Amino acid sequence: MEAESPPKVQKPFKLCNHNREIRKGVVASSLEDLTSKVQEKLDVAVDNSFTVVLEADGTEIDDEEYFATLDPNTSLMILNGNQKWLPAYPTCNLSKDQVDAAKGDELAGLVGRLKTNLCHLSLLGGPELELLSDMDPDSLADLTYPDKIFLDQLKEASGRFLCEKRQAQDAMDLLRLYQEKEAAESEAN
Repeated sequence: MEAESPPKVQKPFKLCNHNREIRKGVVASSLEDLTSKVQEKLDVAVDNSFTVVLEADGTEIDDEEYFATLDPNTSLMILNGNQKWLPAYPTCNLSKDQVDAAKGDELAGLVGRLKTNLCHLSLLGGPELELLSDMDPDSLADLTYPDKIFLDQLKEASGRFLCEKRQAQDAMDLLRLYQEKEAAESEAN
């Protein structure tokens, strides 16, 4: 007579895609069970490779033993192909009567992303840098981010980056004009 293996415990999990736009709930008893449900719930093609990670910190879940230690309702992220885990951007609540709604939401999102990873400041374009350099740190500090020193430094740094970008653009425009003049002179000769 064969010994019956104990039934696998079904646990609920919260799934999301890499940018956290799609969220689904599933119940799974094993990592294999979870991966088959991921394909169904998040429309992942069977032949696509994907990785299951903890949404909170990006820890990869790649074996049944670790999967068995997960608590019920753990939030998991599904990464397809070369997608990488990134921390969630904090949500920000701005008072609509203090800041124009569209600009306020954009500014709050920018500050939230930069608070998470300040390296992104050097990658911003002119409009974003202008928005940051024109912000009022006092109004944001009261409503969204209690760290006024960070906001003051962010405003100052974005102003510097904006100035440097404008100087670089001016230099490129001057160089372009010089090249056009040289080309026109060589055609005339």
